[in-house]
Amino acid sequence: MKVFRTFDTQLQHNLLILFAAGLLFWASLSSLLPTLPLYLENVGASKQQIGVVMGSFAIGMLVFRPWLGQLADKRSRKLVLLIGILVEAIAPIGYELVTSIPLLMVLRAFHGISIAAFATGYMALIADLAPPKHRGEIIGYMTLVNPIGLAIGPALGGYLQAMVDYTAVFLLAAGLGALGALCVVPIVNPPVQTYQPAEIQSTNFWRILISPRVRVPALVMLVVGLAVGTLHTFAPLFIKSTEVDLNVGLFYTVAAISSFSGRVFIGRASDRFGRGLFVTIGLILYSVSMALMWLANDSTTFLIAALIEGAGGGTLIPMISTMMADRSFPQERGRIFAVCIAGFDLGIAIAGPVLGSFAEQVGYRNMFGITAGLTALGILIFVTKSSKDLVTSIRFAFGRAQDAYALNKI
Repeated sequence: MKVFRTFDTQLQHNLLILFAAGLLFWASLSSLLPTLPLYLENVGASKQQIGVVMGSFAIGMLVFRPWLGQLADKRSRKLVLLIGILVEAIAPIGYELVTSIPLLMVLRAFHGISIAAFATGYMALIADLAPPKHRGEIIGYMTLVNPIGLAIGPALGGYLQAMVDYTAVFLLAAGLGALGALCVVPIVNPPVQTYQPAEIQSTNFWRILISPRVRVPALVMLVVGLAVGTLHTFAPLFIKSTEVDLNVGLFYTVAAISSFSGRVFIGRASDRFGRGLFVTIGLILYSVSMALMWLANDSTTFLIAALIEGAGGGTLIPMISTMMADRSFPQERGRIFAVCIAGFDLGIAIAGPVLGSFAEQVGYRNMFGITAGLTALGILIFVTKSSKDLVTSIRFAFGRAQDAYALNKI
């Protein structure tokens, strides 16, 4: 944290209130993780319907993230942050009022706009504010809001659901979102540059997606989105079906604590050793975690899987974000983050309905076995395709070469 003392007062203030807003956002969002699938089951949804409703969250992300990325570049990061956290404050109230499955799908898609807006604006603003030589370290610290929020939110949500009712959980989520919106208001947004170098004249979603610097990270994020979507949608139901004596909120809390621990050191290490090595490590950890979920029959194995999954997320997500900051001009960062993370959104969107269908046929356990195979495929893709040719890709993926697509003009 010594690096923060070298910043001027305005930058320190911006980062501090941005951190507070992020913490409240993720605590609000994650407070529903252990409770919403159970709530859907309680109102009569089948396994596949639960998957469809939970996966509808990503529809809002997929549809709106490209537009929100453009808005962040052309108007301001702060505006996009505010949109995200206001949606987060409004959506939980809807769950209390709606029990129809089709309407819950629409509401869940609306809720997805929150993360599309907030995550895009948050990462673009941090990349703008962070000095390039400390970018990995600052992003590592600032993304701690995710695991800390994921540690606090599910524990509070699970406790309130058990001790009070679902209404209390929904009110908690809405209240945390409203507090986060108050934090966003005083943030000072640096002016967004409007000059567009020739390299970034195109704003077309598909042209950005197929560009060499974006397509492989986006594909990796698709695989990770499948794993995360499966875990967040079906872990509570899988644990319940095994009759293992484990509070599902504890599962998410362990994952969050693990994610927190890694981010403190990995960001700084990536400034020295490169991003590729840590992306590879993150993918390996996700694969091991999914394999353990496939094998789990007791609370200890479930918690070890959560521990490793948290370490995987704490390694991979900040490194992909930092790598995309390295590969983008300031004037296009909102769009680059939006397009790359759209792969993650798509993975979450199809994880629920597609893998929910598998769960109906082969059960939750074998569904996690399929997910383990998909994340292993993600390792193979990144190691062989992350740079301009096979040899350079392997070297970059194992920390032996620089990122060929990183830009000197940052």
